[in-house]
Amino acid sequence: MNLLIKQAVIIDPRSPFHGKPVDIFIENGIIKKIDAEIRSTADEEVFYEGLHVSPGWVDVFSHFNDPGFENKETLESGAAAAAAGGFTDVFVLPNTKPAIDDKAGVEYILKKSSSFATALHPLGAVTKNIAGKELAEMYDMKASGAVAFSDGIQPVQSSGLMLKALQYIRAFDGILMQVPDDRSLQPQGLMHEGIVSTRMGLPGKPALSEELMIYRDVKLTGYAESKLHISGVTLGKSVQIIEEARANGCDITCSVTPFHLFFCDEDLAGYDTCLKVFPPLRNREEREALKKAVAEGQVDCFASHHLPQDYDSKTMEFEHAEPGMIGLQTVFSAIRTAMPGLALDKIVQMLSLNPRKIFGLSEALIAEDQPAILTLFLPFERWQLRREDIRSLSANSPFIGKELTGKPAGIIHHQRYVLL
Repeated sequence: MNLLIKQAVIIDPRSPFHGKPVDIFIENGIIKKIDAEIRSTADEEVFYEGLHVSPGWVDVFSHFNDPGFENKETLESGAAAAAAGGFTDVFVLPNTKPAIDDKAGVEYILKKSSSFATALHPLGAVTKNIAGKELAEMYDMKASGAVAFSDGIQPVQSSGLMLKALQYIRAFDGILMQVPDDRSLQPQGLMHEGIVSTRMGLPGKPALSEELMIYRDVKLTGYAESKLHISGVTLGKSVQIIEEARANGCDITCSVTPFHLFFCDEDLAGYDTCLKVFPPLRNREEREALKKAVAEGQVDCFASHHLPQDYDSKTMEFEHAEPGMIGLQTVFSAIRTAMPGLALDKIVQMLSLNPRKIFGLSEALIAEDQPAILTLFLPFERWQLRREDIRSLSANSPFIGKELTGKPAGIIHHQRYVLL
């Protein structure tokens, strides 16, 4: 298969072609030539007005529900949504039934997804059956291909067990991923605790539940001399705690979700269950603090926190609806719309270069004789997400019908490609 990409602006600070429009000729999954103009004959020619290309994007936190909850998402539909969102690589959560807590679960994901254009990387569970009581066989899962370890949407609550996990993975240079939420503080909370929750008459979840969990996990990571990635950071104070830990030599990285940059608790005034998420949407001040942290380079990655929920799980009273939203197809658009001044090379750094380095994925270099691992995108395209555009099995997206800026145009991953 030969593919010729015409007049695409390369966004990759490592490339001598960074910021320049070029032609890229790809033969059997290998970049054969990059030049101002290429006249070679190709099986398919790709040209979009305003096309940009970068190293393939990586999402570090997505729930594909397979096995066990295929009515909400399958590996096939999740991978299709990821490709439509511009992702060549996605980390899938272990919160399945059965949980991905042994090497058989890891091998199931890898084998079933081997033919997809988007590569799926299993996150192995930290605890058996994600019950938070005893450690899972993380060494076996790592040997079978688990990219990192997390209990996903059920973060480890026991300090003693968390410490054991951090000490265990140190032996093979593993990484533990945690969502910062102390479930013992206001477990009945439905949204951010503040003026808006009081006005709406809904029980609030205090910011303290995130700050305490991050402070605890930072201390445990430093004590264990291990590695931790905190996903779903929502507070300026949280970023400050992480920055102070890093300054003291602690190996901590973090990611934020695009929807925490786009929405705040005021958007919940209409009781839209698609905006019921955990960690919850914070107030306007915290949202702006988070944007500032991203702009100043204090956040390492973006994470979609793609969490499909079927119609019946969302179409009910707010207090009874399941939390989460789908997000893979709108990650780039939400970032571009919420932070229009954020440089494209900074976005690419956080979507591709940083997660690849942190989690030890193969490099994606836009250079001759290198494998083609590319994301194509239109950074200035204005569009609206329609229900019929959604590739996921579920449609719990608050972005439907919203004016967005920036749109993925496809992916090329070795010898497979998806063009939108």
